[in-house]
Formats: sequence, C-alpha cells, structure tokens
Amino acid sequence: MIFPSGRDFEMLLICRLALDGGCFDRMTIGGRMGKALMVQGTGSNVGKSMLVAGLCRAALRRGIKVAPFKPQNMSNNAAVTEDGGEIGRAQALQARACGLRPHTDMNPVLLKPETEVGSQVVVQGKRLTTAKARDYAQLKPTLMSAVLESFERLKAQHDLVIVEGAGSPAEVNLRAGDIANMGFAQAASVPVILCGDIDRGGVIAQVVGTQAVIDPADEDRIKGFIINKFRGDPTLFDEGYALISQRTGWRGFGVAPWFPEAWKLPAEDALDIGGSPGKGAFHVVCLRLSRIANFDDLDPLSQEPNLRVTMLTAGEALPADADLVILPGSKSTRGDLEFLRAQGWDIDLLAHHRRGGRILGICGGYQMLGHVIRDPDGIEGPAGETAGLGLLDVSTVMTGDKRLTQVRAQHAASGLEFDGYEIHIGRTSGPDCARPFAHVSGLPDGAMSPDGRVAGSYLHGMFAHDGFRAAWLADLGAAPSELRYQSALETTLDALADHLENALDVSGLLSAAR
Repeated sequence: MIFPSGRDFEMLLICRLALDGGCFDRMTIGGRMGKALMVQGTGSNVGKSMLVAGLCRAALRRGIKVAPFKPQNMSNNAAVTEDGGEIGRAQALQARACGLRPHTDMNPVLLKPETEVGSQVVVQGKRLTTAKARDYAQLKPTLMSAVLESFERLKAQHDLVIVEGAGSPAEVNLRAGDIANMGFAQAASVPVILCGDIDRGGVIAQVVGTQAVIDPADEDRIKGFIINKFRGDPTLFDEGYALISQRTGWRGFGVAPWFPEAWKLPAEDALDIGGSPGKGAFHVVCLRLSRIANFDDLDPLSQEPNLRVTMLTAGEALPADADLVILPGSKSTRGDLEFLRAQGWDIDLLAHHRRGGRILGICGGYQMLGHVIRDPDGIEGPAGETAGLGLLDVSTVMTGDKRLTQVRAQHAASGLEFDGYEIHIGRTSGPDCARPFAHVSGLPDGAMSPDGRVAGSYLHGMFAHDGFRAAWLADLGAAPSELRYQSALETTLDALADHLENALDVSGLLSAAR
C-alpha cells in the first residue's frame, strides 16, 4: 500500500472519521466534563495496565462513573467492540473493571505488528493503513485529533477517565509528535503519575532518571510516583522511597507489592503468556508463534486445574505426551507458517497426528491447517501463496474485507451455545467445511477432519463459556473442573483493587485527577 503523508493523509483521516460517524464537531456531549488522571511508566511492561485496571475497579466501588483510555497501544491481542471495531485487550479488561462494555474510544490508535519493521494502523477501531516504523513517525502527529476526540467523548460521559501511557516519557527521542505519553498529557491537560518497576531493578534510576531527561514543562505534569511489583517486605525500601521523593520533589503514592494473582487476568503482551499451574494428566500445548494474536483464547484453559497448558517457544520440540495441540491466531499467517516450519513444528505436528493426537486451529491457526494460503493482493505481506500443513482439506484466500464482530455460536457436535468473536481476513473453503466446527446465525464456521481429530474455527473466545468448555474437554477425554471463568475474573479484579487499596494512597491518587 502507498503510504499517504502530509495534507493527503489528514484528508484521508478526516474522511475515515466522517464515514464512521466521528465528526470533529462532537468534542463535547451534554453537560459537564469529567476529570482525568494518567498513569505513565518508566518503561514498557512496568505494570501500567494492571494498575489502571485496579484503580478503575477501586473507583467504581466508590460510586465513581469511570472509564479507561489509552491513546496509542501496540498489541496483536485485540478485543472486538460492540460498535464493530477493535481495541487492545488491556483496555477491554479495564472496561470490565469499570463495569463497561469495550468501546473503540477507549483505545483510538492501535498498532498491530505484522513484520519486524511494520504495523497495521487501526484508528478508532478501523484499519487505516499499514506503515513502517519510520513512516509512522510522520503519521503520528496527524492522529492527535482522533485521539483527543475520543478522549473528550469519554470525559463528557464519565466522572473520571483513567489514562494509560505507552512505553516511557523518558524516550525523549520520540517526544516530537508524541500522542502516547507527554504529548497527549500536554494536549489534554491531564496530570500524570509515574510508575516504576522495582522487580526489574534500578527503580531509583528509573524514576530519577526520567525526571533528568524530560523537559521542564513535561516534568510539571507529573504529580507523583508509584513503585510497583515489590517482592518481600516493602519497608525494606523505605530509604530508597524517601530518596526518590527527595531527589525529584514528587509525592510518593506508595509501594505496590507483587500481585500473585496477576496470571489470572488476560495478558496483552505475548511475552507475558506462559503455561499454567495445573498438574492434570491432560496436556494442552499451544505454539507460541512469532506474530501470535488473540492469545487470550488460552486464558480459561490455563486456569483449569486438571489441565497442563504449555506455551511452546521457539527451538523447543513438541512434547510426545501432548494430547491436544492448539495453533493460535496470527497477525501474519503466511509468515508464521514459515516460522513454524523453521522450528520443525510441522514435522512434530504430523508425528503427533499419527500418534492419534488432536489438533485445533483458531483463526490464523485454522488457515494454516489447510492445503494452501493465497494472498494475491499482498494484503498480509508480499503477494503470493504458501503451502499449508495439509491436515484439513480446505484452502484459504486472503481478502481485503476484515470481519470484526461479536457472535453467538452453536457447537456443531454438542449443540451447545457460546459467545465469541471473529477478527480476521480471508475466506476458507473446501470439502472438510461440510463438517463445520460451529454454526453462527445458521451459517457454518470452520471445518473438521473425517476422523474428528483435527478441527479449525474462526471463532475466538469460545473457552470463556463454562458449559461449552466443560463439555468440549470431557469429549476430548480431559477432566473438566468447576471453574467459573467469568466469575473468577470479577473476583480477581476485586482482589486487585483490594491489593492497591492496601498498598497505595488510592484516595490521594483519585484526588489528583483534574
């Protein structure tokens, strides 16, 4: 795709927003505007997403009408919204913490990496273009209008908006045109709380060093700091905590200990996903693809105590005792097929199948199970085609239209219903589609091999439904538990809020909002 720039891009963005009903004259809706507070980090993966989720739940329990917001996110783990778009999975979890349904305004710019140097750019829920990193630097400033429009809509509808930054404000080389951290905070006049991660070490330098490199105007935005992920006795850091406050002049809002139940909440970064603590006899193995997408499909299975769930990483062989292998979604299906073959997993999968093992492909993983994936227009990368694994008698053609929808499906084999969502490009057809995995609005989805041991589906989120998950596992020969996944999520969010209330000055944090 030719990358638009300058005035041409601004007109393209305005047209995109107009088509989606996002006119720029709707900067306020109704009465008074709510307040806002932004949590920025000293680096990536310092726990910003979880802090925001916990603060959102704490605010909700105080009777505050609260909403989450992240100006720019980078993740291939996306959630489909009711208004027909997509946002980062972390913002969907934060919306749940607020008692809200996910909306595209909660994450107006989403970057979905497709290669090492390029990402799909999603604006207010819809794909706008694909850009390389250097080109995106030119594109960013033109997106601020869409970011502020979404933010102002949320403020107009809520008492409080808790904003999550991305990366770190200390990345001053990216400050020009920034929409993710201080650039947004200045444009929207939002106070900032800086979060440091003591678990990775050097937290004093993280916080003090951030102050040392940012501009004075940006420094004035910061109203205080939080130390996150402390293991052990927090009082052992009293001197360090006092030193940070003394050196920066910022108010400390507390030291948050490590939250041991964090693994129960959906992870947004593929680097955070791992196996499960379950010790059951039934072994589920998921291939950690290089562009793995929507991997929250695995979360309910990871919490099943009677299962062992292994995330297989590059260079590892498929365990011989695997009962079920899951091929997850991918942002670059043909590219990940090459990655899969480079690990020797194609040979392992064929051996697993010969031993009588089961295989489930979800979305991109479903496409990989067929004979071939054709991309004549180069939608996912260079135009061409790639041979599939040949475990299902189907073929896929990539198409320009992207399906983004929440669905109610009926499992073909059991007749059980479950809620899920579709987020994919491409159309799959072939003889095995005559044995669909499920039906959506009376139409078939997915395919099954004649012996039923290989299945594919475009439906994400199916395992979050307790009744379907239990029946499906029992049919595979596993022992389902009494896990109530949705209820467990709510319990964990409440526990997270309690965790922060016990460790931080939450009242002070919420009072810092402006």
